[in-house]
Amino acid sequence: MSEEKANKLSKEEKDRRFEAELMPVIGPLYNFAFRLTLDEDDANDLVQETYLKAYRFFDYFEQGTNAKAWLFRILKNSFINDFRKKSKQPAKVDYNEVESYYNTEDVEGEGEMAATSDMRSQAVQELIGDEVASALNSLPVDFRTVIILCDLEGFTYEEMAKILDIPIGTVRSRLHRARNFLKEKLEKYARTMGYDADSETEE
Repeated sequence: MSEEKANKLSKEEKDRRFEAELMPVIGPLYNFAFRLTLDEDDANDLVQETYLKAYRFFDYFEQGTNAKAWLFRILKNSFINDFRKKSKQPAKVDYNEVESYYNTEDVEGEGEMAATSDMRSQAVQELIGDEVASALNSLPVDFRTVIILCDLEGFTYEEMAKILDIPIGTVRSRLHRARNFLKEKLEKYARTMGYDADSETEE
């Protein structure tokens, strides 16, 4: 935040704008915190810390910009710096290992099957309900985060890049792999429920 120019506000104006612009985001912010921590108490603590930091640095927030993205970035940084250290989440995903599983050639060769895979994934999701949440929660936190930001919260790639402090190319790559992991988990569950995705597609 040191690179941004602070706008000096009176306490009354600061409180008014803070309430009007940032507090409406508390619902999505809590959902994001819970998806990261998978714990209600930790999620509440993380949201509280996020709002405390947001109030402290509110003079740096530019009115008219995306308040939700600004808060999500603060929460993400707080999670990484504080909560992740004491979290029971798995260690940071090894992207080299992931690359060996979804290598560049495989990713580029998926175009012909994209429509079939998307239709299959959509059909599976209609059957499994809460299993989507369970599968999402089982992903490594870095993959889970991009799914939440893009598919649940609707952030653009540009906004996600700013929230996560990574290049847009990395956002795209990480999201692609996250969706593949999630689709694989959901299709496995669908098969255990007696749903034959391949035969349904052939029909």
